Amino acid sequence: MAERSLTGLGAPGRSRPATGWWAVVRRAPLAVLAVAAIALAGPAPLHAQEEGDAPAAEAADAEAAPAAGADASSGEGRKTKTLLGWAFEALGWFYSLVFLTLSFTLFALFVMNLLKASRGNVVPPELVEGFEEHLEAQRYTEAYELAKEDDSFLGKVLSAGLSKLSGNGSYPQAIEGMQEVGEEENMKLEHSLSYMALIGTITPMIGLLGTVQGMIGAFETIATTNSGAPKATDLAANISTALFTTLAGLAIAIPAIAAYNILRNRVARLVLEVGIVSEGLMSRFQKVGEKN
Repeated sequence: MAERSLTGLGAPGRSRPATGWWAVVRRAPLAVLAVAAIALAGPAPLHAQEEGDAPAAEAADAEAAPAAGADASSGEGRKTKTLLGWAFEALGWFYSLVFLTLSFTLFALFVMNLLKASRGNVVPPELVEGFEEHLEAQRYTEAYELAKEDDSFLGKVLSAGLSKLSGNGSYPQAIEGMQEVGEEENMKLEHSLSYMALIGTITPMIGLLGTVQGMIGAFETIATTNSGAPKATDLAANISTALFTTLAGLAIAIPAIAAYNILRNRVARLVLEVGIVSEGLMSRFQKVGEKN
């Protein structure tokens, strides 16, 4: 009984262990101190990190600046390349020389045929008026000399008809001689125009030749690439050759064909006018031819 009371009551100078809310209250100041220590110690490493990152950021900016300058300079270099220079580089000296020759030849033929197909060169009004004046005054020799000295289409036709009449030929013979000369002069005009049609026909074929050559070069670049994808610059060079040759061929052929058809219709209309005017003028010689 004495031992149970002693063990149950415990020693009078020893306190009871802290449990429950009292333990939390006793540990709260320690937690506050720990949080304060963390709060005070935390910004220092952050500032140190920021101070350490600042030179690194400046170095990165310094390294990025030349790269940006290089990109800008390369971009400016690409922008300064003109379309004409790009076309000449893609066509090469051979196709450039061929297309330039054809274009200058086409321009010269167009100017020449335009002058030949003018009304003053085919049916000059002054010749018609002067010829009629001589016929009304019955100056047939002067009329013949006027037509003979004139180098126009109508002048050659009228001089051919009058030469038949002056050689004791009949009026039908004079008309036949005029028709022969008219066909010959018409053939000369159409022959000169045919070169424009020829240029309009062959230039697309030359462009097609360049297209085939460029595509063959592109496929050759793909086939000869050992590993990975072929370089875009090599493919772009071959494809540019294919496209620019086609463009140059069509750019020359379309105006050539258009100019040929326009001038051909103009020549046909003027030749018809020469036939009508010459027959109307020579009809006055019908009785003269019968008298001869």
